[in-house]
Amino acid sequence: MSLLKSAHGGNTREAAALLGISPEQLLDFSANINPLGMPASLKRALIDNLDRAERYPDVDYAHLHATLAEHHHVPASWILAGNGETESIFTLVDGLKPRHAMIVIPGFAEYRRALQWGECAIHEFALREEDGWQLTGEILDVLTPELDCLFLCTPNNPTGLLPEHHLLQEIARRCKQLGIALILDEAFIDFIAGEQGFIPLLQENPHIWVLRSLTKFYAIPGLRLGYLVNSNEQAVAHLRSRQMPWSINAFAALAGEMILHDSVYQQATWEWLAHEGNRFDQQLQNLPGLTVYPGRANYRLLRCERPGLDLQKSLLEQHVLIRSCANYPGLDARYYRVAVRGAEENNRLLAALRYALSGTTLAD
Repeated sequence: MSLLKSAHGGNTREAAALLGISPEQLLDFSANINPLGMPASLKRALIDNLDRAERYPDVDYAHLHATLAEHHHVPASWILAGNGETESIFTLVDGLKPRHAMIVIPGFAEYRRALQWGECAIHEFALREEDGWQLTGEILDVLTPELDCLFLCTPNNPTGLLPEHHLLQEIARRCKQLGIALILDEAFIDFIAGEQGFIPLLQENPHIWVLRSLTKFYAIPGLRLGYLVNSNEQAVAHLRSRQMPWSINAFAALAGEMILHDSVYQQATWEWLAHEGNRFDQQLQNLPGLTVYPGRANYRLLRCERPGLDLQKSLLEQHVLIRSCANYPGLDARYYRVAVRGAEENNRLLAALRYALSGTTLAD
């Protein structure tokens, strides 16, 4: 089982406490955040606009919603921003009030938590190791009129895999026929160059809700900003009426108003991931005792083939934190998730893995 109690990555405080060190002494591969860091343009804007902390944000976040709408070429009335995508998940479930929902396992923990807040029966569709953890057409056979909603993470967390486009379209058609709300979590899709996701297809698919996050791609987990998109304006307005006022702080709103225009940062991110992601994959695949799954996002799913080896514990002793997937339904203690970071940091992780898998330990 995982050494840590947290259901998410990035808990350096808890991990550092186990070693009696400060969180700053850990190299964190457990959270999937862009290693390029916050865009320089945003840093300057935050410094130049510190006085925004002295007044309330616009309760409607009109400028933010207009910017997001312009970026996606949709009406602002289709969009509802939130304090990170997790708030959007809970807001959506609160508004839809499903009685029967399906989630795919392994998957993001907050779908289940949000659904458990209401009186909702949760049905699971399990991805399989023999399919390489890829979603298959078998899911079409378990979609029934009893279901009120289906959550799909595209790309999946923790596998990093995208469903085949034709399968996703067939799922969308089947859900429409059966009256199932299809909720597509595209939190990491911005990392996949050229991938637009499902937002361009929402006009003809009012049963589909798309969840987006700006936190990961733009490296602003401390600000937190996410949003949902749906073409049923009345349904979005209903959610808006139930959302807590001022849930987005002024600086997160400022981030959303400007970072989508930073094409230099976007291009630099895609070039980094294309180059360093490929190199990282090759190096990981060369390690004995490790199976690597070829995700398309900024993280990789690993399986340790060394019986009895707690890879998270072994690496933590070297001040490197990775995400155990033991608490993901559908996975077990052999599975781990690691972020793709910069070349120097990735090399340090590779060295720590090499020593751990060989049965030796790095010197302090």
